[in-house]
Amino acid sequence: MPIITANPDIVTQINVFTVPEGGQEAMIAHLREAARAAREVEGWLSASLHCSLDGRRVVNYAQSADLGVARRVFEHLNARGLIDGNRRHGEAHPGLYRTVFTLEK
Repeated sequence: MPIITANPDIVTQINVFTVPEGGQEAMIAHLREAARAAREVEGWLSASLHCSLDGRRVVNYAQSADLGVARRVFEHLNARGLIDGNRRHGEAHPGLYRTVFTLEK
């Protein structure tokens, strides 16, 4: 489950993928596989996938306990060819973030 709270240690990777028309389902299936592999890394926390209503983008919101874990997750996925798989399904626009503010009702 995602942890959305102002926490200086948790690292959130937000990766927006642009996919070809009709390509959302293939990207989502691939990212599900990657999330299952990322789960094997100690300190990995969560992954949430979002698909745009226009069918052109998929967003992966993934969290790790800290920056070191985030790097190990990337290395783990890269070693399994899953990062290259991302590129086969669309164009990635990744970034690493930390939550600085949340507001709830």
